[in-house]
Amino acid sequence: MDTFSGHINKLIEELSALPGIGSKSAQRLAFHLVNQPEENVERLANVILQARRNVKYCRQCHTLTDSELCPICSNPARDQRTIMVVENTRDLAAYEKTGKYGGVYHVLHGAISPMLGIGPNDIKLKELMSRLQGEVDETIIATNSSLEGETTAMYISKLIKPTGIKVTRIASGVPVGGDLEYIDEVTLLRALEGRVEL
Repeated sequence: MDTFSGHINKLIEELSALPGIGSKSAQRLAFHLVNQPEENVERLANVILQARRNVKYCRQCHTLTDSELCPICSNPARDQRTIMVVENTRDLAAYEKTGKYGGVYHVLHGAISPMLGIGPNDIKLKELMSRLQGEVDETIIATNSSLEGETTAMYISKLIKPTGIKVTRIASGVPVGGDLEYIDEVTLLRALEGRVEL
């Protein structure tokens, strides 16, 4: 026997299909939405529809935007000669929050993963190589420290090095507040290899 009516169940089902939303969170959201004034729910529904209809990929870096060029690529104060390569738009947003990076980005929309059947042609590598035909001094590879991220970083590095463009990889290592005994060997080795003089 269902606990809730068909409309509530359908709403919970649709909300729980969203990434990061479990059944309990979906239930809370559903109850919140049905208790809101109708105009608030209508406004939310319209905003979702408008975003779906109008958001596209930036023609240069492939992040999400509602213009031809995103605000970062169209900003003349950004260093167009330094490109940071990230796996997705969330990674771009994380670096932007630091407020310390002044270059531009390239969003791959994934990482190479033979296990999942994702190859170099399934991510935005051709587009990256096209961008590198212009005046670029450095490509910073900022893929995740996962097996897929490392594979992608190595592949990109091998593609770019023959062009003469400087290729760097973001450092990774022991997180602030981390106890060494709980850190995995790969992370410890990275921390050791990436050490700096004090």
